[in-house]
Amino acid sequence: MADEIPESRFTLKAAIVFAMFFAILGAVVVFGYFITFRRPVTTVILVRHAEKIIDPNNPDVDLSDAGQARAQEVARVFGNVGINAIYATQYKRTQETVKPLSDKISVPVTIVNSKNTSELIAQLRAQHSGQTIFIAGHNNTVPEIIAALGGPQYPIIPENEYDNVFIVTVYRTGKAKVVKMKYGNPSQ
Repeated sequence: MADEIPESRFTLKAAIVFAMFFAILGAVVVFGYFITFRRPVTTVILVRHAEKIIDPNNPDVDLSDAGQARAQEVARVFGNVGINAIYATQYKRTQETVKPLSDKISVPVTIVNSKNTSELIAQLRAQHSGQTIFIAGHNNTVPEIIAALGGPQYPIIPENEYDNVFIVTVYRTGKAKVVKMKYGNPSQ
């Protein structure tokens, strides 16, 4: 009978240890679920600025007439999709591209430095998680932003292409899916 008491204690201790192990495992699974699947999905719509006036002596040019028409098309196409924030770089051509959209939906344009993609991404994640964001960038920054959001690496957009739109869906896991489309008049 004296031999049975240590076995009972061992069985009780083992049962307690296993119960604690499964409780901790369950808590980790529940926590992992909420961290992974309860985070909202974020949508980022990216375009390169519309057609610009060509002036080799001026790095900050306005949009051309074709660019002004494309900016109006941005407002027409994206004015009813529920955009929560609009971003443009410090250059007039990106700001003029989103101005009709901003005016239509009464969402102010946030100006960001075109050379600081990491700061832009941090701002999007901190302030706009689960929202729909519109960004007007440049032929080299649009692919950079897509990659920084977790999407694939696209090549630099050719100088004569202004009709691309990239819709980046950033999922709860941090992965992103990109849909590339055309809008407005075809680039020439």
